[in-house]
This record gives sequence, C-alpha cells and structure tokens, in this order.
Amino acid sequence: MSLTSQVALQFGGVLGGPLGQLLLTIVAIGVVIVVGRVVLKIAWRLVTIAALVVGLLLLASMFLA
Repeated sequence: MSLTSQVALQFGGVLGGPLGQLLLTIVAIGVVIVVGRVVLKIAWRLVTIAALVVGLLLLASMFLA
C-alpha cells in the first residue's frame, strides 16, 4: 500500500467522527463564503458600471434630444 493511500485511510477515520464531519462542514462553508465574496465584488462593480452608463445615457437623452 502506498504512503498516499495510507494517509488517506488515516484521515478517513479521523474525519469520520462527529467532530471531523463538523470540521469538514465548517471548511466547506468557509470556501463558499470566500467564493461568494469574490463573486459579489465582481457583481458590485458590474452594477456600478451599469448604473453609471444608464445615468449618462439618461442625461444625454435629456440634453441632446
């Protein structure tokens, strides 16, 4: 048996208990939060840019029409 598979089996036993499952859940939630923050950062930029473009188009249509 290789060293990698032995380590995986050892961690499987540790993470199989209730505290191991709790740790995995907390880590998964952390990953979701970090990814969500990145996506929201991009989304806020897109919303801000869209609001500025629409505002400029509105002003242009009011004064140039």
